[in-house]
Amino acid sequence: MPDKTTLIEEMNIRSREVFRRVVEGYLETGTPVGSRTLTRTMSEQVSAATIRNVMQDLEYLGLLGSPHISAGRVPTQLGLRMFVDGLLEVSDLAGEDRQRLDETVGGNDPDVASTLDRIGAALSGVTRGASLVLTPKHETAPIKHIEFVSLARDRALVVLVFADGHVENRIFTPPLGQTPSSMREAANFVNALAEGRTLAELHMAVALEIRKRRQEIDVLARELVEGGLATWVGEGESTERLIVRGAGNLLGDPDGEADLDRIRSLFDDLERKRDIAEFLELTQQGEGVRIFIGSENKLFSLSGSSLVVSPYMNADRKIIGAVGVIGPTRLNYGRIVPIVDYTAQLVGKLIADRT
Repeated sequence: MPDKTTLIEEMNIRSREVFRRVVEGYLETGTPVGSRTLTRTMSEQVSAATIRNVMQDLEYLGLLGSPHISAGRVPTQLGLRMFVDGLLEVSDLAGEDRQRLDETVGGNDPDVASTLDRIGAALSGVTRGASLVLTPKHETAPIKHIEFVSLARDRALVVLVFADGHVENRIFTPPLGQTPSSMREAANFVNALAEGRTLAELHMAVALEIRKRRQEIDVLARELVEGGLATWVGEGESTERLIVRGAGNLLGDPDGEADLDRIRSLFDDLERKRDIAEFLELTQQGEGVRIFIGSENKLFSLSGSSLVVSPYMNADRKIIGAVGVIGPTRLNYGRIVPIVDYTAQLVGKLIADRT
């Protein structure tokens, strides 16, 4: 079978219009589009029989399908892919959508994480889909301050403040017998080494200092430092976070219970962060918005969903995170693409300005 570009080029004007109107009708209503419907919208007057013949040809090419024998046609995954690649008309970002997104970064909130959370909620509201915001790893960001806070006999909190205003907390099990003075001693010891260093650099510096000054450092303070920092750089740990907002928008869309179960499974996987690394890898092929439809990516293949995703970059033009919207395959791609693109630019500027 010819590739998608060749298929578009080989279509005559009538076939291309029928195909485009079937896809646009399906994306708007979610229902099959029949030949009689198209006779009222075609640019030229043609009979329903003529349109049915064109539809049959498009079905033979694998671009359209028929849910039932007597029903109209819907685009297949191949058809949607071809439409997105060759016929999609992307609209301008609406002023009200831009304003709603801009409002999320207003004010002087120093906490980048909470701002990204608001952006995710706004993106979900604007698109009426489920939004995903992958926050950047802070392993390469300079550290400003660290604190150890006792929560209970067997629980302590390590608070890490980055130079860009980002704050992260981790709970860990402290050594038995720790005291307020050992907490202060541990914090003072770490902060004397921390400023200006990345987390990885700090971990190495602390390890070196502990080896050099083992006799000078209180045993509890040493164990507290080692245990607390291990929660940040231990094997398999990552400070990246996937913000999921608006899952209910997607869960409320499917008609069948099987579709509902597949989408629930998708969000269970995302919440457990099984595929965060892959989510970011989806954006690594280049700048700009990318669209994944159905089974084109295994992360969304079981749910039959589509993903519109764009990377965002720091001041050094390095990809550090991603923004995306999940929805049914009949997403309004022409409207969603500029929204996701603008949101990625907004997040990139936010990160760059606070670095």
